[in-house]
Amino acid sequence: MPKMKTHSGAKKRFRLTGSGKLVRRRANRAHYNEHKPSTLTRRLKPEVVLSDADSKKIKKLLAK
Repeated sequence: MPKMKTHSGAKKRFRLTGSGKLVRRRANRAHYNEHKPSTLTRRLKPEVVLSDADSKKIKKLLAK
């Protein structure tokens, strides 16, 4: 049987934690940060856990 390939876009954007949850980075923090308030960039800093509805789809893309 052929193996399932990992979606290369998904593997760059999502990470699996030790407990099996998926985490992602927040949007709007990649570039032009000098024009954005520091409060905004600090608020967007932490990684967030993916919702249950999305994580089922993403786990399929990651072949997990």
